[in-house]
Amino acid sequence: MTAEPVSVERSKYRRTPYLVVSTERAARKDVYGTIGDNVVRQAQLLRGDRDSDTVIVASHPIGSPAYLPFFPELARTGLHVIGCANRYTLGDSALQMENHLLDVGACVRDAKERLGYRKVVLAGWSGGGSPMMGYQAEAEKPSITQTSAGEPTPLAETTLTPADGVMLLAAPRSRHRLLTEFLDASVTDELVPERNRDAEFDLYAPANPNQPPYSADFLTAYRDRQRERNRRITAFAQEKLDEFRRNGRPHAEHAFVVHGTMADPRWLDPTIEPNGRRPRWSYLGDPEIANTSPGALMRFTTARSWLSQWGLDTAQVDAGDAAPRVSVPILMMCNGTDDAVPTSHQEQVFDAIGHQDKERIDLVGANHYFTGNDQRSHLSKAADHVHDWMQRHGFATS
Repeated sequence: MTAEPVSVERSKYRRTPYLVVSTERAARKDVYGTIGDNVVRQAQLLRGDRDSDTVIVASHPIGSPAYLPFFPELARTGLHVIGCANRYTLGDSALQMENHLLDVGACVRDAKERLGYRKVVLAGWSGGGSPMMGYQAEAEKPSITQTSAGEPTPLAETTLTPADGVMLLAAPRSRHRLLTEFLDASVTDELVPERNRDAEFDLYAPANPNQPPYSADFLTAYRDRQRERNRRITAFAQEKLDEFRRNGRPHAEHAFVVHGTMADPRWLDPTIEPNGRRPRWSYLGDPEIANTSPGALMRFTTARSWLSQWGLDTAQVDAGDAAPRVSVPILMMCNGTDDAVPTSHQEQVFDAIGHQDKERIDLVGANHYFTGNDQRSHLSKAADHVHDWMQRHGFATS
C-alpha cells in the first residue's frame, strides 16, 4: 500500500511559451512547413514565483504535454515544469523515435545552458514514458547506431546530456508493444479491412462465439494473431523502402493507414489484468467506436515511422530494454483504474530497473487522464507524491 503524501499548499503559476531551435540537414522534409534546415520545438515553462535549481522536462510523441491536467498541477505545488513538444508538431504520423530523442536532448540542453537549471528530471506521461527512459539510457550508455529503417541518424553522433532523475507516469513499456496488444486481430486485409474479416477474432461482433470472460486458449490465439499482424505490416513497410532503394529512390517515403487499432480484449473483459477499470470502455471512450476512429492510436503512418515507432521487432525505444542502462533515481506512478496502460507493462519495466533507487506509487481509483468529477482528489494526491519524491531526492525546495 502506498503511504499517503503530505498535502502541499497550492499557489498560482505562470506559463511562458518559447521555442527551442537548432539546425539539422536532412534529405527529406517529414514535417509540413519546415523552413530550411531549422528544427523547431515548441516549449512552455510552467513555474511560480519561487526560484528552483531543478526543472521537470516533460515530452510526448504527440504534441506538448503542457496542457495535460497533471503538469499544471505540479506547477501549482511550486515545481518548475517544461512541457516540450518534439519537431512533429502536426502529429506522430511521420515521427521517428530517434529524432524524438534528439528533440528531448535539445530541450534538456536548453534548460541547463540557457535557462540556467542545474538539475533536470525527465517526466514521461503515458506514451512519453518509453522515450524518456530511452533518452536517459542513450545518454548514459548509448546503443543506437542507425534508424530502425537502417539509415544514418544524427543521434549516433550526438552526446546527449543525461538527466538527474526519471519519472514514468501512467506509462506503458513502449508504443510498439502497446499498439500490438491493441491491434484488431480479425483484420486480414490491410487495404480493405472489412473484407474477409475473421469473425472468430472480431471482438465487437455479437455473433462471435468467443465472449467475455475469454478463455485462456482464445486469448493466446488472439495475442498470436496480433503479433502476426504487426509483423505483416512491418514486412510491408520494409519492402516498400527496399523497392525505393532498388529503383534508385532511397529517400522516397510511403504513407499508409492502419485500420483497427483499438481491439484489446482487456477493455471488454475486466478480469484480464484486473484493476477496477470500467468494462467496454477505454481511455478513448467506447473501444468499438475508437477502433475505426481517425483519432485512435496509430491510424496514419509512414514506412519509416512504422519501423521506428510501431514495429514489434524493429522499434528501438523500449522502457523495459532501456531500464538496465539507467542509473539515476526513478519514480513510477501507476493509476489504479488505468483504462489505457496494462499493469503488466509497468511491472515489467519496474522489475527491469537494475538499481534500488526506484519507487512505485499506486493511485487507487485514478483513471488514465484523471478525467471526471471524481478524479480531482486523485490528481492532487498524485502531484503531492511527486513533490515528496522530488524533495527527498534534493530536486525541490521546501
